[in-house]
Amino acid sequence: MRLLHTSDWHLGQHFFGKSRQAEHAALLAWLLEQVVVQAVDAVVVAGDVFDTASPPSHAREAYHQFVLDMHDAGVQLVVLGGNHDSPAVLGESRQLLERLHTRVVPSLDRPAAEHVFALNGRDGQPGALLCAVPFIRAREVRPSLPGQETEAARQDLVAGIAGHYAAIHAAALARRQALGRPLPIVATGHLTCVGASRSESVREIYVGSLSAFPADAFPPADYIALGHIHRPQQVSASGHIRYSGSPIALGFDELGVAKQVLLVDLDAAGLQAVTPLEVPVFQPLARISATLARLPAELDAVAATLAAGQVAWLEVEVVGDELLPDLPARVAALVEDRPLEVLRLRRRRASQPALAPVLQDLDELAPAEVFERRLAAEPALEDGQRQALRERFATVVARLEEGAA
Repeated sequence: MRLLHTSDWHLGQHFFGKSRQAEHAALLAWLLEQVVVQAVDAVVVAGDVFDTASPPSHAREAYHQFVLDMHDAGVQLVVLGGNHDSPAVLGESRQLLERLHTRVVPSLDRPAAEHVFALNGRDGQPGALLCAVPFIRAREVRPSLPGQETEAARQDLVAGIAGHYAAIHAAALARRQALGRPLPIVATGHLTCVGASRSESVREIYVGSLSAFPADAFPPADYIALGHIHRPQQVSASGHIRYSGSPIALGFDELGVAKQVLLVDLDAAGLQAVTPLEVPVFQPLARISATLARLPAELDAVAATLAAGQVAWLEVEVVGDELLPDLPARVAALVEDRPLEVLRLRRRRASQPALAPVLQDLDELAPAEVFERRLAAEPALEDGQRQALRERFATVVARLEEGAA
């Protein structure tokens, strides 16, 4: 049985105001090619198919075309909901897509046994059992208790998520026994695991109560396909718990890390191999940190790496202590005759670290960062009051985000 594990497509994303429609079209065409060339039996998308709860029509069209392409290729497709996905939007065509060999699991809304199904090979015979677990919302696994301490809420949430995994895995074991075949078991998830390396485009999903789920709380599946973290990485020492990462860079801080999807080979004995397939770069991105005098040479160096017809999107950090009120106009003039476009422009004093992670624009700040700055402006608050305010604010944000999804 050969699976292709991918996640975090974020179809419909706008990157600093730029549409990524062309990139996503190229990505899905490349994925289809790999499915055929690598003789893949099933494709698992571990959450965040779309970038927003209300994706634009071109994003939905691209998604539905991929479903048709997988059906025509004779490949089973499994789509799990992520924290960016709307369960209603993702689930609206669930029954229709099932006729096209696509299983959609938008939320944890069914009994445990209904989150287990067979992954068939191209011969039509079961090759593995899948514990199809999407992004789990806090309200699905634990009640909201007024006044509950943060640590108690975190423990309840971990126990609730682990309990659902255990129940679904138990249902998979029962299904395997009923089939009377030594099928490997694969599980999915869309969350942050302890030790995972994040990037700035990754949104906190259990705000104020759970920063990361312990890997040892997963059930003993042969392979666990995770989404949500955009950098590809393995969580377990054995390599059976993995993030495929996003197939395209979703932030400038993700540059320098090769994007990939994972080929997962299993048989009756369990996991046999995990092979990364590096994803081509469909839209060049680059980060530059230089003095204004040095900037033209740095821009030329980036332009020299481009193929004919390509235009690179840039994050530019200008280093120096002099006042430059006309800096945007100067930088715009420098790129005017080059195949480059500046999407983010920053200033940094010469004494600060290069490309410092201090964000200056409000639209680049997470709600928690804005709130922390507001707290810092109230020196009269005691530590206990600050923590209480953080917990209440986190609860409000979590409820708003769950309501939007």
